Formats: sequence, structure tokens, C-alpha cells
Amino acid sequence: MYRQGSRRGEHRPGGAGLFPGRIGRVPLFDGTARLAVRRQAPQQGGDILRGQPRPQAKCRAEEDPVTLPDDGSAPVNPPACPLAGLQVVELGSFVAVPSAGLALRQAGARVIRVDPVGGAPDVRRWPLGRDGRSLYWAGLNRGKESVELDLASAAGQAALRELVCAGGAGGGILLTNLAAKAWLADDLLRRDRPDLIYVQVTGRADGGPAVDYTVNAASGLAYATGPEDGTGPVNQALPAWDLLAGCHAAFAVLAAARHRAATGAGTFCRLPLEDVALSTLTTLGYLPEAQLTGTSRPPQGNQLYGTFGAAMPLADGSQVMIVALTGRQWRSLLEVTGTAAVVAALETALEADFSDEGQRYRHRKVLLAVMQPWFAARTPAEAAGALRGSHVLWSPFRHLAEVAADLTSAGEGGAVWPAEETGFGLNLVTEGPATRDGRRPPLTSAPRLGEHTESVLAGLAARPAPQQSI
Repeated sequence: MYRQGSRRGEHRPGGAGLFPGRIGRVPLFDGTARLAVRRQAPQQGGDILRGQPRPQAKCRAEEDPVTLPDDGSAPVNPPACPLAGLQVVELGSFVAVPSAGLALRQAGARVIRVDPVGGAPDVRRWPLGRDGRSLYWAGLNRGKESVELDLASAAGQAALRELVCAGGAGGGILLTNLAAKAWLADDLLRRDRPDLIYVQVTGRADGGPAVDYTVNAASGLAYATGPEDGTGPVNQALPAWDLLAGCHAAFAVLAAARHRAATGAGTFCRLPLEDVALSTLTTLGYLPEAQLTGTSRPPQGNQLYGTFGAAMPLADGSQVMIVALTGRQWRSLLEVTGTAAVVAALETALEADFSDEGQRYRHRKVLLAVMQPWFAARTPAEAAGALRGSHVLWSPFRHLAEVAADLTSAGEGGAVWPAEETGFGLNLVTEGPATRDGRRPPLTSAPRLGEHTESVLAGLAARPAPQQSI
């Protein structure tokens, strides 16, 4: 399914400048498979191979020690997958649930994504690859096994329930955003699997439907986003609440699995996307501030609330983001820009103490007026040369195409690298941002919709009687 120019697992320092080198890859759990209970449906883009399990690298046994060479270089053996033996059935679409399943899969769990025949609503979501398949769907489902079932039929529903309850001591885990389905009710599944772990992501707290962009609009954050002189709310481009919900859902699975291992008891966890947003905005002080002051935080463009941070235009019209959170960073910024004497005079005149980040924020406009001329007189290379090695936090603003081009030309060496994949051609890929013992897991391919239907369900026919965890 994929081809690479060099063997993963070798130490390849470097990357695209912003990314650290990588030392290796952690293999994944190898799944099983079985006979489909589904209605045949035509597939766009040609026939999809079915019943052919995709070969995957297996995790080494936990007791196989990592071998450290005498010279202190990278371990010879890849580290064991932390979640090897865990089996998760994922029934969901778009971002929250698939991202939770992806995180669990990247840590070694076997994740089986189940879709209705023809795919869920996200199967062809943009952006698309060269062969018309969704890059979005492929990225969120990389390394998972894909099963299609006729979920409108009693037979398909029964097959799904059987799959959820299977998997031995490490199975019995359902991760879904499907709600209000009597045939998938927690109490119904728990009759066959009393120690079931059931994590359900919903939209609104009352059970109603919602997506990230409607939740964000309702949260109040859109009115705190956008240019300082903006006239209306701005929804952020990144589906942050979906991604946070995915993290919370993955954590809920792990917490419930630990609880089950200790007590033998299952868990039903409900996670509304709306509550993810409200809880986060409360934790970070947005909502308590509004409650205490009676006012909403206004949009401030690229200025950083409560401290000194702003976009500085350069001589060529591009911009660089500058942040000075700490006293050390602030002093370094004054040194780089040569503005220490002017800023000290301002402190005296304004009776301010700019060692306090709150006061730097309060007087940000006058401080920006002092510093912007230094940046406006310099090219990006000149500004970078002065800032590099300082304690100031900074980065140029970049376009996605620039980042993609750098990653493609850099090859291996970071969290993202180019690989040749069937149907997509040369394509930027990732196995996630985390390393374990300095290594990353090997690249897994994105499944074709329904690719593992026959093989996964065939495994159910041969499985022993249901086994509860201890």
C-alpha cells in the first residue's frame, strides 16, 4: 500500500528545520478478520478489494527488552506498543470519534472502524487525493481496519453488537457518536458483555445534534476571535472542540480500561461536544472572567491577551509573530530591538512596571509603536538573524503550501514526511506527534472502505465463548 525511499527506523537527523530528527518506528497490532453481513453496494472509483487483511508490523512482546548499544545511540529493538491487546470498535464519522480511535491505534490498540454500506457522511469529505479519495478520511483512519455493515438491517445490527462484545479481555470497547439507537443501547450490549466500555460522543448536552462550528458559535469564543477592528464573529478554521473531544474520548477509554482491569466493572461515558467547549473555556478563565466582569473578551487579532505578543510587519510586507511571556523573554526583546532606554522612559512617564506582563498588555499599543519600526526596517532574513539565539519566542507567518513544500523536500526526519501511496501518489503522511523511547511507529496505510469486512467478521465465527476481563 505504500512505498518509501529509505527504511524507517534508521536514525535520520534533521527534517524540515522546525521538526526534530526521528530514530525509529513502533510496529502495530496485527488484526484478524471474517464474513460480512451487509448489502452489496456499488463503489465509486472501481471495485474495492475485500477479505484481504492488510499486513501490519506486530508489536514485540512486552518482555522483550529494549537493547541499548554501548555507544549510547538509539535502541536496536523498537519499544512495545503500550495498548497492544486492546480492541476498540469505532462507529463514528467526521473528527471527534475518528481522532480518538486514531490516537488509540497509534498507541498500539487494534481499532476496527465500522461504516454503513457506501460509507458514513465523511467518506468523501474534502480535501481529495488524486484518485478522488478523501485525504481527510484517509488521515483519520490510517492503520485501522475498515468494515462495512448494513446497519439498516437486523442482521447487520446484530453483527455489530457481536463485534463490539468480542475481543476477549481486551475487547468489549465501543467508541461512537451514534445516539438514540435502541439496537445499540448500552443496556442491550451489556447483557452479553457486562464489563462493556461504552464511550459516546454527542453534540449538545441535551443529546441534540451539533458540530464543532455550531458549538463554537454558541460558546461565545467567535466574538473573541478575528481582527481587533472586526465587525462580527469569526469561527476558527481548526475544529478545536472536535480534536479536544477526541482526546477526552481516548482518555475516557483508557481510564475505563484501567478501572475494568482493577474492578472487573464496565463503564458508560457520555461526552457532549458542547460540554467540552464550556468546560475548556471555564478552565482557561474565559467564562469566569465574563461572569465576574459582565463583559465579553473582545477580538484582538494576533495580539496575545494578558501579555505581550503581536504580529510585526517586516520590510517585504510579510509578518513575524513575537511573544514575550516571561521577564527574561521581555528583556531579550528589548535588547534585540535596542529599545530598552525608550521603554524605561515610558515606564517612568506612565508610572508602569513592564516586568509585569499584565502591564505590558495594558500598555501594548504604545509598546508596539516603539518596537514596530525596528521590524519594519528589516527583511525576514535580517529579523531572523537577530532573533535567532535570543530568548524571544518568534516565528514567521507561513502559508500551508510553504510548509508542505519544505516537508516534502526534507524527506524523513520529522513527524511528517513524504511517502508514495497507492492512489494518492507522493503524499505527506504522519503516524502522530509522539515518540516512545525516542522512536515512532512504522507507517501504516489508510484502508479502503470495507477492506477488512470479510476477514474481521470471519474471526467472529471462530472465536471462543465470550470472556470477561478480570
